Parts: sequence; C-alpha cells; structure tokens
Amino acid sequence: METYYKPEDLPKFQEIGKEAPDLAKKFFEYYNTVFEEGELTEREKSLIALAVAHAVQCPYCIDAYTQTCLEKGSHLGEMTEAIHVAVAIRGGASLVHGLQMHNAADKISM
Repeated sequence: METYYKPEDLPKFQEIGKEAPDLAKKFFEYYNTVFEEGELTEREKSLIALAVAHAVQCPYCIDAYTQTCLEKGSHLGEMTEAIHVAVAIRGGASLVHGLQMHNAADKISM
C-alpha cells in the first residue's frame, strides 16, 4: 500500500542538512547529546521519545523509537504504558482548553 510516509526515508534523515550543513550539524550534535546517559538512562529517554512521537504523530519517530526502545531493553508493556501517558496528557490538554471556550462564551453572553 502506498503511503505518504515511506519507511525507507527514515535512514535518509541525515541528508536533511545538505542545504544547511552548519544548522544540521548543530541540531544533530544537540540531538545526540540529549539522548546520552545522564540523569535519565538511555532506555528512559527512549521511552519518553516514543511517547512524544505518538503525541506529535510522527511515523518516522514511532518506527525509530520502537526499535530503540526494544534495543535498550524495554518491553511492549512499558512501551504501551508510555504511550498511554502521552495520550492522557494530550487528552487532558485538549479538555482543559474547554475552560477557554467557557470563558469566551461567558464574555459573549454578557
């Protein structure tokens, strides 16, 4: 089935900097530093990345961090729970904006 997102494009990510190599270099240095072991383990960071990938709906990131999570020792239960955390936060963020709707409706109804 043809899709907009092509899995074979994921390994080409490094090529994104062809036209702006200095910016790409800075981004990838930062990106790689973020995922190094620190206060959080690489495994924990991968679970966070997987959850965020689902929240921002990036299929490339979902593929990449599914693989990374498995390589770092996570199992499907942990990965699924991490996704549910992202869903809960995203859903809650949408719901809390209902207060904005109520505030606007109150002003209009005055």
